[in-house]
Amino acid sequence: MAASSLHTPSSTFSANHIHSRSIAAPPLKSCFRRRPQSLKMSAVIRAAEIDTSLSPRVYSVKPSKTVAITDQAMALVQSGVPVIRLAAGEPDFDTPALISEAGINAIREGHTRYTPNAGTMELRKAICHKLKEENGLTYTPDQVLVSNGAKQSIVQAVLAVCSPGDEVVIPAPFWVSYPEMARLADAVPVILPTKISENFLLDPKLLALKLNEKSRLLILCSPSNPTGSVYPKKLLEEIADVVAKFPRLLVLSDEIYEHIIYSPATHTSFASLPGMWERTLTVNGFSKAFAMTGWRLGYIAGPKHFVAACGKIQSQSTSGASSISQKAGVAALGLGYAGGEAVSTMVKAFKERRDYLVKSFKELEGVTISEPMGAFYLFLDFSSYYGSEVEGFGIIKDSESLCRYLLDKGQVALVPGDAFGDDKCIRISYAASLSTLQSAMKQIKEAIALLKPAVHA
Repeated sequence: MAASSLHTPSSTFSANHIHSRSIAAPPLKSCFRRRPQSLKMSAVIRAAEIDTSLSPRVYSVKPSKTVAITDQAMALVQSGVPVIRLAAGEPDFDTPALISEAGINAIREGHTRYTPNAGTMELRKAICHKLKEENGLTYTPDQVLVSNGAKQSIVQAVLAVCSPGDEVVIPAPFWVSYPEMARLADAVPVILPTKISENFLLDPKLLALKLNEKSRLLILCSPSNPTGSVYPKKLLEEIADVVAKFPRLLVLSDEIYEHIIYSPATHTSFASLPGMWERTLTVNGFSKAFAMTGWRLGYIAGPKHFVAACGKIQSQSTSGASSISQKAGVAALGLGYAGGEAVSTMVKAFKERRDYLVKSFKELEGVTISEPMGAFYLFLDFSSYYGSEVEGFGIIKDSESLCRYLLDKGQVALVPGDAFGDDKCIRISYAASLSTLQSAMKQIKEAIALLKPAVHA
């Protein structure tokens, strides 16, 4: 029993109760003076008996550096420092009105009860229609599982298909959660580096060299967080040819940014490639394209055997997604092909911001850029500045210290690249207004002007 739950006599009797007893009672003052000390000693004894150890799985998971820098930026803002926060991975737009109204109407019309664990039939049919029309993929509703965000869809898939010791192959730079999800499943993350000169795209030859009988899952994200890279169909076909040679290998295709894409790039779903439907788990959702991050709604589609396994995990954890969010999701998919005008308007704004930042960073000496073709991130190589010393700050030795410097001197919050598996780079989100980005760019340039690219032998 915890000390806070102890039931003490002093909390249950009154002075009249004491004086009604036939035996002498200690004075009230003495009673209330001594008992707290006794309780304190009891609490210390009981606390010493508590086993505070945690599961080995918890110790295997690394804390998020993106959360750390976000918390630091928030603390500065709350203390009155006008920090520009460009670390967030969410659109700055409001959810389109028609979607929000659908959610409001769902509440008014009484759609506030549990839904089936897999999601409402209405939404799953709408998802099947979307996947057929936009991605060339054929699924039935029992091959779709709706979850509380695409993040849940991914972690459930990893838990469902991986056994202890299996390898999860992840191209770097990667979304920060992929390796940690593998560790939660007692699997081993195998990181495959990519090159900025090749737009951070996975080399099929390197993939072929690294795959073996332990390889269970390859995670692909296109358009990519954090790089904004988009895999061309031809390159995906080459990767598929490699995958086909390994019978145990499945592919998780994270397509959450599919609609935030810039011409001439086009999106190809991995499951649409010859022979890949049977071994691909396609994950998507509503957070990014429809600006619905807070609605927490995502889904996975794939062969029934795998999707049912994901559903079993979900049924014993969260159960189904919000009934209100699911009604909003139906409305989102009803906006038209690729989200219709509502989404295209947001994508147009993202492209304008991307173009401004690309042009601006090209003006900075020593910065290497891979122009993103999707999502809303720039992943910039600032490693030429590593080794620089700044008076009053110290040495810029890596991406984390550079981001701390830019936060301290430039008052701009960015995310260090080592969180994504590439310490040469930093990530900047352009999910902010153009005027905000212009202010941030001015402050970054002023801070960088105090540095000189280090001379490397």
